[in-house]
Amino acid sequence: MSGGFDGVDVVVVGGGPTGMMLAGELRLHGVGVVVLERDTVPTAVVRSLGLHARSIEVMDQRGLLEEFLAHGQRYPLGGFFAGIRKPPPAGGLDTAHGYVLGIPQPVTDRLLTERAAALGAEIRRGCEVAGLSQDEAGVTVTLTDGSSLRARYAVGCDGGRSTVRKLLGVGFPGEPNRADTLLGEVELTASPEIVAAAVAEVRRTQLRFGIGPSGNGAHRVVVPAATVAEDRSVPPTLEELRQRLRAVAGSDFGAHAPRWLSRFGDGTRQAERYRVGRVLLAGDAAHVHPPIGGQGLNLGIQDAFNLGWKLAAAVAGWAPPDLLDSYESERHPVAAEVLENTRAQAQLMSPDPGARAARRLVAELMDFDEVNRHLTLKITATGIRYAMGGGHPLVGTRLKDMPLKQGGRLYALTRTGRGLLLDPTGELPAAGWADRVDHVIDTSDELTVPAVLLRPDGHVAWAGTARPDLSAALHRWFGPPAPPGAGA
Repeated sequence: MSGGFDGVDVVVVGGGPTGMMLAGELRLHGVGVVVLERDTVPTAVVRSLGLHARSIEVMDQRGLLEEFLAHGQRYPLGGFFAGIRKPPPAGGLDTAHGYVLGIPQPVTDRLLTERAAALGAEIRRGCEVAGLSQDEAGVTVTLTDGSSLRARYAVGCDGGRSTVRKLLGVGFPGEPNRADTLLGEVELTASPEIVAAAVAEVRRTQLRFGIGPSGNGAHRVVVPAATVAEDRSVPPTLEELRQRLRAVAGSDFGAHAPRWLSRFGDGTRQAERYRVGRVLLAGDAAHVHPPIGGQGLNLGIQDAFNLGWKLAAAVAGWAPPDLLDSYESERHPVAAEVLENTRAQAQLMSPDPGARAARRLVAELMDFDEVNRHLTLKITATGIRYAMGGGHPLVGTRLKDMPLKQGGRLYALTRTGRGLLLDPTGELPAAGWADRVDHVIDTSDELTVPAVLLRPDGHVAWAGTARPDLSAALHRWFGPPAPPGAGA
């Protein structure tokens, strides 16, 4: 690496769940990673409350799920679109993890940070980025203390007010915030009966209000703000929260001793580009939207899961020419759809009479299993199919975990982050890619095709029996075969 530091292949700016997931994925492939995080200590603010089915699958694919399950609580699927409560669709979803895992974001952050560190990522806290430049050989990141760091690539995972995105000059068009919501974790003096009665009454018309226990004697409070804040990075005061509780619910319930306070807006914005040369954007740096449906953290984790192996391939030198570009072409439409469904949900949660009528109609439609399933797939991200060309209908989809005929389960074979060719005959030609693709002689009774090639992110690159199509998929996603005699 010209002009670089030994071992620094990628600088990840931002140490939240997206940045730490990406750092772990890169280290899984031996990529030298430095994570730069502005905050000196991890945040205690709970911006997300859990993981949806696709993110749960991602954790299972990397062998992290048991630890996440130990720190979370399972909740049944169903009723997540605009908070409309419905049972899950008949027959469930095509996943081995048909539930929501309730787990506070600080815990998710900690578990992903521990994983990245255990794999060898270097995490530097108290480091704020001030400048960025790039050339054909790499990227130079300058910090506010005047120091700089040279790497082959950089990824901005630094949130909705991303410094990296601004330094790149990437546009962030969308809809501005029209309403703010305050949230926090506080102690209350009011009795549980008084709180429950107030919540039931207010939520008849105001769905942006809620109070519920969060553990350790505290309560999580959500209440509409009076105005849109000029600077959302400045948290509300306890008195502001209490004033809004009195205005909306008629009581502040004796709110005191805040653990943390924050605010969020309802704006939706998406970066015009996810890649500029050797610098990429992921997570909230690439897209922001209201937290309705709990999709934000999940979207960022899945960005990192898509990008990690592709960026590692570029560092290793075997990536096909357009592999990195496929990150944007695949993930940009996914985020655009999330922005659309959160806009729709925000409208349905309005207290206006017209919105309430539309909400009642949507609730009626969700009694139909296919409507319920369609909306649930949007929230859980299990229905994503990347546009990967023609071929079998499975191409572009992800496979659920399933038992294998020879014993064990499919996801147990994906822990290395390599490609996977599941071939019951062992005769399919893939020897030239043995350093990038595991060729496993097995199949599953739940598979509808004889053989399947999975990318490292679990999406199907090829399915069926046609060898020419298999060869094309191997070249497309894993580059040219290694020369004869090259070691795996």
